[in-house]
Amino acid sequence: MLTFLTTFMFVFLAEIGDKTQLLALAFATKFKPQKVLLAIFLATAINHTLAVAAGKLLTVLIPLDVIKGIAALSFIGFGLWGLRPEHLEGEERKVSKFGPLLTVGIAFFLAEMGDKTQLATISLAIEYSNVYFVLMGTVLGMVAADALAIIVGIFLHKRIPEKMIRYFAAIIFIIFGLTSLYSVLKH
Repeated sequence: MLTFLTTFMFVFLAEIGDKTQLLALAFATKFKPQKVLLAIFLATAINHTLAVAAGKLLTVLIPLDVIKGIAALSFIGFGLWGLRPEHLEGEERKVSKFGPLLTVGIAFFLAEMGDKTQLATISLAIEYSNVYFVLMGTVLGMVAADALAIIVGIFLHKRIPEKMIRYFAAIIFIIFGLTSLYSVLKH
């Protein structure tokens, strides 16, 4: 039980203010919060299962800089996507053909690749022998932290214009992407 509590708190605290938490906040203004949270749970469960199972194997197969580089480019892409107008004049508002669950799940899964919480999960799986408690702790820690972001997203969406939230989120994603890409390229 100590493994569960330790991994839960470690990942919960690591996720506070993280880019994936901002992603959860941004999606909470576009989709139903329950679907966003379910997609986050599923994406995190898959991602952290891979992290726990892989341990050090992931960094042997794919260099960590490559993973971080792909994640950095995806954040820049998310940011640029957020800057584009919601709909073009004369064109109906398009809904993602994948639906909110798949859209959020894929975005969150990719965003978590090479992220500090995924790397922490790999480290925690190496540190603790009970991988089930590590997996449960890290997944629930992520979901709890992102649930807070969703609550904040709902609150902000009711009080601040969506366009302002969208631009703010886009700028944050671009900054995270550029910063991450810079750290990868400077090595």
